Formats: sequence, C-alpha cells, structure tokens
Amino acid sequence: MLEKLFKLREHGTTARTEILAGITTFLTMAYIIFVNPAILSTTGMDHNAVFVATCLAAALGTLIMAFVANWPIGMAPGMGLNAFFAFTVVGAMGYSWQQALGAVFISGVVFVILTVTGIRSWLIDGIPKSLRSAIAAGIGLFLAIIALGPNGAGIVVPNKATIVGLGDLSSTPTLFAILGFFIIAALDAMKVRGAILLGIIIITALSMVTGHNEFQGVFSAPPSLAPTFFQLDIMGALHTGFIHVILVLVLVEVFDATGTMIGVAKRAGLIPEGKPNRLGRALFSDSTAIVAGSFLGTSSTTAYIESASGVQAGGRTGLTALVIAILFLLALFFSPLAKTVPGYATAPALLYVAGLMLREITEIDWSDVTEAAPAALAAMIMPFTYSIANGLAFGFISYVILKAATGKFRDIHPATLIVAILFVIKYGFFPD
Repeated sequence: MLEKLFKLREHGTTARTEILAGITTFLTMAYIIFVNPAILSTTGMDHNAVFVATCLAAALGTLIMAFVANWPIGMAPGMGLNAFFAFTVVGAMGYSWQQALGAVFISGVVFVILTVTGIRSWLIDGIPKSLRSAIAAGIGLFLAIIALGPNGAGIVVPNKATIVGLGDLSSTPTLFAILGFFIIAALDAMKVRGAILLGIIIITALSMVTGHNEFQGVFSAPPSLAPTFFQLDIMGALHTGFIHVILVLVLVEVFDATGTMIGVAKRAGLIPEGKPNRLGRALFSDSTAIVAGSFLGTSSTTAYIESASGVQAGGRTGLTALVIAILFLLALFFSPLAKTVPGYATAPALLYVAGLMLREITEIDWSDVTEAAPAALAAMIMPFTYSIANGLAFGFISYVILKAATGKFRDIHPATLIVAILFVIKYGFFPD
C-alpha cells in the first residue's frame, strides 16, 4: 500500500528511511506547538484552543502535502506570520483576533487563486532577490525584539532617556532565557536533532525544579477547540484598514513558503532540470492549508525549512510528511506540558530562529546602493516600528524610487511596481 501511494522504489527510498526522516523533521519543528500558543494567546485567544489548532493545522497541512504532492515537507503555523498576527494586527493596530483570522482566511483564498492562475510564480520571479532576502532578515529582527523584550527574555526594556535599554540581567526569567539560548545553540552546533525543542523542555524542567514554575502534567485528553473553531470574522476583515494586512500576509506567505519548498525540494532532488515535477501540487497544498488553519483558529500555515533535516536523513516522499502529520496528532495529548512552558523558555527559541533568519542578508548585493538601501530599510523598519508591514512598504517604495531616480527603469519589474503602488495608496488614503 505504501509503495502504491508514495512510489518509494521510484524515489530510491524505503519505508524505514521515510519513517526515520519524518521523526527527524518533527523533532526539529515541534517547538511550534509550544511557541505558537504562547504568541497567539497574547491576543486574548484561548491558549489550549490555540494549542489544538496548531497541532491540527500542522497535521492537516502536512497530510495535504503528503497525499497531493508526495513531498517530504512538514507544514505548520509560520514563525513571523504568527508574530505579525499577534503583535502588529491585534496588538499595535487594535483589531480583534477574530478579524485577524478573517484576514488569514482571505489571504489564503487569494493565495489559492494566485497559485492556480500562475500569478504566484510571476510574483516570485518579479520581486528582486535583495528584497526577498531583506524580508526574511527583517522578520528575523522582528522576532528578535519580541524575544528580547519585557514579555520574553527581559533583556531589552523601555527607557525614557534612550528609548530602549538593558534589562535586569540578574532576574530569574532573564537568566533562564540566556541559559536556554546557549543550550539551544550548543545542541544545534553538536548536530543534536530537535535542539530547539530540547532547549524549551530543559528550561521548563529547570524552572519547575527550582520552584519558579508550576508543573501541570504531561498527558491529558486534547482540550476543546471550540474557543477558536470557526471564530473568524471575515466581514470585519474586509474593512479598508485590512487591505495592507492582507497584502502583507500574501507577500510573506508567497516568499516564505515558496522559497522554503523550492530549497528543500532541490536538496531532495525533486525538481530535476527539464523534467516534470510536483512543485505545482506542493504550492497548491500549502495555499489550501492556510484556509483550513483560519477555520481552526491559527495564523497562516506554511512550509517549514526544518524539513531539510528530514531530507538530510533520507526522506524523499510523502510518507515522510505522513509520519510528521501523525506525530502532530499525537502531540494533542501533551497539552498540559504546553501550558506549563513559561514565556522565558520559548523566548530563546524565538531568538535562535531569528538569528538563523539573519543569514539571508548575505544574499543582498551590497555593492549596488539601489539594491542595498531598500533592502536595509525593509529589514530595519520592521523591528524599529514593530511592524512587518511597514518594513515591506519602505522596502518596495524606496526600491522603485531609487531605481527610477537613477534611470534603472528596466530593473523595476511590474510586480514590484504594483506592490509599491498598493502601499502608497494604503498610506496615502488609508493611514489608520
């Protein structure tokens, strides 16, 4: 049956290899079941319901990837997108989490249309590489300021004289967060699988042993999904103020998911030159998963770069993805453990992921000011204005202006021009 479903022999793999690859990928991305509820619950969403929604959205998205695309890629609510959802759309802009879920649904529908019509590929080809790299790096910086801030590690705190300053490094939560970062980094340097997940668990255990956190158990029946299930407010998300929210969601989803899938697929040899491949099916899988996640009650679901660890372990087919999905379903029974994890245990995980995302700045052409300046603006504006949307706007608008001002009109792809114009319209006519 497995051979018939996943064509194992054709891909030069075995069921045992695929199962081990699935376990490997799950261990490297399972931190999301702790981090996502911690982030989204800051909006007022029920922590337990978000935990269930996270596991179900990851399982459902990965199952679609397994059976539609037959690719060894894991899906889950995306880092960066969940922060944009919680801290920008709800926290800074003041919208309800129900409206934010409505925006996720609309972005998912737009994403499906862009994928089916081929516009998604056109967008990817049209957005300059420097801006694509800057977006990833900027989201990393955005995650970093969240991780380092008062609600995370407490290393960066408000300061009236200097805007921001150094927090109390002798406080217990801050010390735990610092220790957690070094544990994760050291384990990852030693190629330990699931380093981020292990770091979260170790700090949580230490906090309980030292009496700074209360143990709430490990296993239980899955909590109720009712507080977030079908709670999205689509009509509220159609408010004019949501135009740029949806635009940002779509753009980040396009770049993040597409880049991740192509990168992992190339490493697995699933996109051979001049031969048919299943990239189209994989792209369709992740876009439909976003829509499903909005119904369950979580931010946008996307492909995970951690899937590369499973590919490295030999995963080549959807059987790897099926194993990942099954493990996410089994994780539903660990809700007490998820609720036990304190913010200072997930903060180092956020910070470490942020650091990994900063590697993208090496892809920027720093010798060309018309490429480097917009990229730098995009990356810096995100953390300094606490908004991924603002960073994207500054990046795209400045790119078009600088290219036009220096006579490099041919460098401006229609896709880049359209996105820049949309942001100008947003800030010009819908500033709130």
